[in-house]
Amino acid sequence: MTVAQPEAINFECETGNYHTFCPISCVAWLYQKIEDSFFLVIGTKTCGYFLQNAMGVMIFAEPRYAMAELEEGDISAQLNDYEELKRLCSQIKRDRNPSVIVWIGTCTTEIIKMDLEGLAPKLEAELGIPIVVARANGLDYAFTQGEDTVLAAMAARCPEKAPVMESEKEERNAIAKLLNFGKKKEEVASDEAEYVKHTPLVLFGSLPDPVVTQLTLELKKQGIKVSGWLPAKRFTELPTLEEGYYVAGVNPFLSRTATTLMRRRKCKLIGAPFPIGPDGTRAWIEKICSVLEIEPKGLDEREKQIWASLEDYLQIIRGKSVFFMGDNLLEISLARFLIRCGMTCPEIGIPYMDKRYQAAELALLEKTCAEMGIPIPRIVEKPDNYNQIQRIKDQNVDLVITGMAHANPLEARGINTKWSVEFTFAQIHGFTNARDILELVTRPLRRNNSLKDLGWDKLVREEAKV
Repeated sequence: MTVAQPEAINFECETGNYHTFCPISCVAWLYQKIEDSFFLVIGTKTCGYFLQNAMGVMIFAEPRYAMAELEEGDISAQLNDYEELKRLCSQIKRDRNPSVIVWIGTCTTEIIKMDLEGLAPKLEAELGIPIVVARANGLDYAFTQGEDTVLAAMAARCPEKAPVMESEKEERNAIAKLLNFGKKKEEVASDEAEYVKHTPLVLFGSLPDPVVTQLTLELKKQGIKVSGWLPAKRFTELPTLEEGYYVAGVNPFLSRTATTLMRRRKCKLIGAPFPIGPDGTRAWIEKICSVLEIEPKGLDEREKQIWASLEDYLQIIRGKSVFFMGDNLLEISLARFLIRCGMTCPEIGIPYMDKRYQAAELALLEKTCAEMGIPIPRIVEKPDNYNQIQRIKDQNVDLVITGMAHANPLEARGINTKWSVEFTFAQIHGFTNARDILELVTRPLRRNNSLKDLGWDKLVREEAKV
């Protein structure tokens, strides 16, 4: 009797055009995450218009970013780049006094070969303020890779452990007393006793503070102490990185940061699936536990509890199909979670596929498809959108997760869509945030159910035919 071999993932590449935001949009969430930072985008008026449109809603919050516009004289090398940047950075220091200034390079700085890495150390020494250079330009595949570039640059600034001076010891003791104020000695001791002794672990990826707290507490339940996050809330609180430290990512688009941490800082990467959905979060925690030689506990009950709480959403999407056109590099993780929820997925389009960094996620996708008894989706790197639209029409899918450029044309043809960019900004990591993912996914389907109740679905179909 022959045993059927598990189906292998089918990878394809169509070499289509990229239809994503520019990576300089990472400023939108990073300046809010790193509270003592200031981002200076160095580019042309086009970059400025993009930032105004992409982040115009934040103007009343007095955001900590600015645009250094390159004029014709800059591009033809008639002006002194150093003096202009010195003037701008001096003004930023005087007006805002940040702990770090991040220079975001653009396509133009690449084309004219502007030596930002050469200018930054000289200006940093003169102004006395750290200047981090990140070339988050439109030559990248997806807009989320802007964060990857910034975090890779910041990884080089993470401190190495140095001998602690007596004054620093006193300061740390004072801080510890403040943090433990009002607690009994027994409570303080029990807090420390909850952790197992293990090699320091640093997590990387920009997440909202509530999600950072949730994931940190989930690991604490397993006795794992998180030594720090990259990025931290403040640049002055970047985590210590030493050779042999373990690092783990929380987002699939951070392959450049992972490579920098391994090659430059000699850290050990924990290759785990990403904590998106109850299944991914459990696998992420289990992998970290196995590497640190800790026996995980209570995860089975925790995952079952979350799935039970999602049943009202699962009833809406179970048996339906979803198609990913490709936009933000979260596609593999989201598809795996939705397949676990009972959906089918004929195709996952993705702008860029790093098979090494996403190896554990791909393995979990295969395992999930086998357990759910459905075919493994074909993964199309750099998809051709014209061909994709033909396939969407032929396969008659229930939902398409796409970039903003294609949503309205697809809706006009009677196809349900959801903007992929919404998953970038929503809280989707960890056990408790799985409900937020399903809230986004089911919204267009619930809207259609409401239209049916009103009798509008026939009118929509007739208009689509026209």
